Amino acid sequence: MAHIPHVASFFLFLTKLSLGQREVTIQKGPLFRVAGYPISIGCNVTGHQGPAEQNFQWSVYLPKTPKQEIQIVSTKDASFSYVVYAQRVRSGEIYVERVRGNSVFLHISEPQLKDSGEYECHTPNTDERYYGNYSAKTRLIVIPDTLSATMSSQTLSKEEGESLELTCEAAKASAQHTHLSVTWYLMQDGERNQTTEIISLSKDFLLIPGPSYTERFAAGDVRLSKLGVATFRLSIGSLQPSDQGQLFCEATEWIQDPDETWTSIARKRTAHTALRIQPIVRDFHIDISAESVWTAGNSLELVCLVVGGGRDPWLQSIWFFNGNEMARMDAGGVLDLKGDYRERASQGQLLVSKLSPKAFYLKIFSVGPADEGTYSCAVAEVARAPMGSWQVLQSKQSPDSHVHLRKPAARNVVLSTKNKQEATWEGEALMLLCKADGAVSLLSVEWWHLPQGQAQPELVASMQQDGTVQLGASYKQLNNRGPRRLEKMDWATFQLEISPTSITDSGVYECRVSEDTQSHSGGRSWTQKLAVTVKSLESSLRVKLMSRQPKVELGKTFGLSCVVEADYANLRVPLTVTWLFQPSRSQVFHLLVRVTHNGTIEWGEDLAQFQKKTKVLQSSIHSQLLIHDATEEEAGVYQCKVEVYVRNSLCTSSSARASAFSHSLMIAIALPESKLQVNSSSQVREILINYNTNIECSILSQSTGDVQLAVIWYFFPSSTNAIWLRILQMDQTNVVKYGDEFHTQRRKQKFYPEKVSQDLFQLHILNVEDSDQGKYHCTVEEWLLSTNGTWHKLGEKKSGLTELKLRPTGSKVRVSKEYRTENATEHSKVAIRCSLESPGSSASLFSVMWYRNRENSGTKMLVHLQHDGLLEYGEEELRRPLVCYRLSSTEFVLQLHWVEMEDAGLYWCRVAEWQLHGNPSKWVKQASDESQHMVLTVLPSEPTLPSRICSSTSFLYFLLTVPCILLILLLISLFCYCHKARKLSAMSLKAQKEKSLWMNLKGTGDWTINQRDEEDEDH
Repeated sequence: MAHIPHVASFFLFLTKLSLGQREVTIQKGPLFRVAGYPISIGCNVTGHQGPAEQNFQWSVYLPKTPKQEIQIVSTKDASFSYVVYAQRVRSGEIYVERVRGNSVFLHISEPQLKDSGEYECHTPNTDERYYGNYSAKTRLIVIPDTLSATMSSQTLSKEEGESLELTCEAAKASAQHTHLSVTWYLMQDGERNQTTEIISLSKDFLLIPGPSYTERFAAGDVRLSKLGVATFRLSIGSLQPSDQGQLFCEATEWIQDPDETWTSIARKRTAHTALRIQPIVRDFHIDISAESVWTAGNSLELVCLVVGGGRDPWLQSIWFFNGNEMARMDAGGVLDLKGDYRERASQGQLLVSKLSPKAFYLKIFSVGPADEGTYSCAVAEVARAPMGSWQVLQSKQSPDSHVHLRKPAARNVVLSTKNKQEATWEGEALMLLCKADGAVSLLSVEWWHLPQGQAQPELVASMQQDGTVQLGASYKQLNNRGPRRLEKMDWATFQLEISPTSITDSGVYECRVSEDTQSHSGGRSWTQKLAVTVKSLESSLRVKLMSRQPKVELGKTFGLSCVVEADYANLRVPLTVTWLFQPSRSQVFHLLVRVTHNGTIEWGEDLAQFQKKTKVLQSSIHSQLLIHDATEEEAGVYQCKVEVYVRNSLCTSSSARASAFSHSLMIAIALPESKLQVNSSSQVREILINYNTNIECSILSQSTGDVQLAVIWYFFPSSTNAIWLRILQMDQTNVVKYGDEFHTQRRKQKFYPEKVSQDLFQLHILNVEDSDQGKYHCTVEEWLLSTNGTWHKLGEKKSGLTELKLRPTGSKVRVSKEYRTENATEHSKVAIRCSLESPGSSASLFSVMWYRNRENSGTKMLVHLQHDGLLEYGEEELRRPLVCYRLSSTEFVLQLHWVEMEDAGLYWCRVAEWQLHGNPSKWVKQASDESQHMVLTVLPSEPTLPSRICSSTSFLYFLLTVPCILLILLLISLFCYCHKARKLSAMSLKAQKEKSLWMNLKGTGDWTINQRDEEDEDH
């Protein structure tokens, strides 16, 4: 019975009563099962007369011979089986199990792929007459086992309280629609047949902790995460001794049968990981590690290691030499050196550091006779005192470590090449090493070269004891010799580098090491010689052009490889590679790109479209051309040309030594077929408040080629009168744009997308609140970039709904829904109140957010009084006139000190309850509720006469300017009037003088003249 899945549901589905009519029913097919795993098929008969116990006969019709019946097994006749099944029936691999008198199961313990076929269940007649049906058929399809579950076997040692992360890879490749469940198990030592379930991801994508880990899962200490498509990670935040044992991962593959029941068809377990947990030990002891004999001039290294103790304790260390303190490092890493050790450290001769929380390090770079003696260290565990100082909890002293200096040995010189080869190719770097041993002392070195065909050696370079380097006479001019570099690797190792080499660098090299640069002083010297051959490069260059994709789909990436084959192909010889291209409608090759031996890239002017979409990868023997987003313009014939360059030994320039063309290669561009399918199944997910979660958007299939996907996430809140809101959009260029309601910084931090793979997108939701409850779905758009740079939308699919619910926490905030109105006078002060129906638990804290909605500006968050008392303002300019505080345990107040007309609108609050949860404890938001909207009406204040005048700028200007203008006009009028009066007076005086003159000249008898004068005077 262990291998019979869903026995109860099967008989509930198959049992059918009929009066007097025999009816045989069999499990509905087709049934997909995996090879190698037990198979069970049920059969039932009803409506029969005769005995209560009925007989059953099983046959099969194979796909090759669908009309030929092959008898398998019978409950009535032992010789019923055909030969092909007789042995498997006798061995018990195939058998019939009777559940009731009228119900049986056919079992196949180890099914094979060849067992696929149409199975028939037949019941011999026991009635007085034939009435009804006596057999039924179902189709069985045996598919290959594609389930895999792997994890590397290892042994881990952890301390109590440390964290653990293990990953296993579980995947399936079945062509059928199957689900995968993953479970992590613990098998404790000594209990080989008993396993403890830690946590599992069910076939319905639900996280289910084991009974022993339920509380740790609720506290967030035990987690199971899915990374990518096939990676499942187990995380345990704080290990306990009970977690010790063998851990492994089990993957189970499920399929839904036609009767809508889920059946497990395959199961795999990974290798075991042995976990050893060391309980916390507070006591510790100290070990000091160092060699007892050292050579003068070498580095002395000592490590003071703390064994035992708690995890990551606060430790301070003290180093002693011959009982005297050398250096001290406190728990904060502050170093204090004593005496001349401070000066030695400043000169780089001494180093005191901390390798790890429990390992301290002392290094003396060049040991001398004064450093010979006894070393030890002391370590103390400390804790922070209330005043900030360090309080010693316990202290331990290490054993003494005695250091003795080794006596100097005789001098010896060894000359060799760095790669241990005495022959090199032209252009390759040649490195000669000259190493002396014996006593530590200051040395000088001379390098000599005897070229082939010459009798006298040439001085290449020399280095004095103080590090001064001098080149030989023939090497001082760079145009006569190539570059030579002489380095001192350590006190007795000298390196001569010749790069690149030429044929003239062949010959015998000699290294002369001396203890005194002045030869006449009697200093000792040692010498060693080595013959070196530089081989010239022959023109054995061969070039091949290859491509794995001669036919490329539109929008895809294709590559062309230009491979160099030569005897010196393993060398990094500078290459210049020229790529040529002949378009489909052209008869001429054009320059596509040229990569010179010195790294310069030159693009052809006639093929500008390649530069923005082509990547060139080049090594010493291989050049690869990667062309992205293939279009019709890239169809044609390609060819490459390779030139080998070698640096000239007489100058710093390079010259080509060989060149060759590859054969031509045709590349054709084909159009892709568009196909986009998105997972449309819906689900309900229930999580704890303040936990993180993610919503998946799975792409089942998409168009071939380099098409891009844009994903838009939508949210339908669970509140009444809600509408679908656009959270964010990740367009085809991976640019993320948030919706209008999600454009705040807080929303951006809470909701963010992730492209896990090419066919899986996730929307991460951090610190889930009750306002995040609702339905989510994604819309996937498929885009293709055309040759003219325009994006074309190929298709759009909508995913299924994921409903997000919060598990009840027992807390419920209730804010008063009383409708209120407030009237305030302009420039006055007003207080808006928000009340709780009950004060809540004493262990709770409350936060309040105030909102305002006014015409033409929408809804804005004004101020946020957090649960810890901090104030957060929505806008910078709103900080000054707003005050938010908690008046009592159930009442919150928003106060506006200086009310303006634009402050009129709707005001409401959202109050949230916070409680401590978890270990370590942290404040978690439990629930929240909003108040009814409160209407604030602002009335204009009654103005006074001065205020009316001063409040109108234009009227004030009118009062100031009009009198001035009238005064100026009056003055101008008076001036004109005076001027005119003075002029008339002058004219009148003149006329009188002329009249008197005429009267005197003519006398009174000339009446005509007198009359004319009078008329003139009248005028």
